Amino acid sequence: MPVHVSIHDVSPVWAREVDAALELAHEFGVRPSLLVVPDFHGRAPLLDHPAYCEQLRALQRDGHEMYLHGFYHRARTWEEHAEATSSDAKPAGALGRLRYAFAQKVVSGGEAEFSDVSHAEALSRLDAGEKVLREAGLDVRGFVAPAWSMPSWMLTVLRERGYSFTEDHTRVYDPASKRSRPSVVLNFASRTPGRLLSSVAYCRVARPARRLLPARIAIHPADMRFALLRNELRSLLSWARGDFVETGAALVA
Repeated sequence: MPVHVSIHDVSPVWAREVDAALELAHEFGVRPSLLVVPDFHGRAPLLDHPAYCEQLRALQRDGHEMYLHGFYHRARTWEEHAEATSSDAKPAGALGRLRYAFAQKVVSGGEAEFSDVSHAEALSRLDAGEKVLREAGLDVRGFVAPAWSMPSWMLTVLRERGYSFTEDHTRVYDPASKRSRPSVVLNFASRTPGRLLSSVAYCRVARPARRLLPARIAIHPADMRFALLRNELRSLLSWARGDFVETGAALVA
């Protein structure tokens, strides 16, 4: 089955780590898609870094796809969410808090930006993110929500905007054609030693799923800070050599 490689959280904040991830991927002859954050955590506006924009344009010319990856890659606190979200979009009571805690404490470290947005907020952030990437000279080939977390109605929003690729934890989608396909995602978590070791174990156990499903290798910049994860990624890329596809859409086809 085909394997797609991507590098998440592409931002000047992670420039050194993204370079290291690119170097590692290039060793195995793959050009990963780059998930670009327009203003990572509100402290790294992409357009304030023209040299980095030029580097991304050069990578795009070399065949790397560019995906919009949220806008801030940071979620609101529960209090901010409760204050800002309209009553028809806000989950209520204890269940709402539980869903919020799962998205922001379990699935991510407070970075599941699109998990609880209203429809208006989603449109506004997509508009703003697309504008930043266009002004940086980048062609937006897909959208991936931070932490792969977004409401189901986002597929309709993306379809209406002509997006041909998105993904979540379990599937890849072509919103424009309403097609989707199950897919196994292999990625590491390094926020705590326990998460690091459990994610390594998961990726080793999950590899055989590629006999039945297309696979995604998702590299996060923080992976590059750990020798164990660099070695695990090298092993994954070697294991997948020969089956790489360089577009996300190829996984859906």
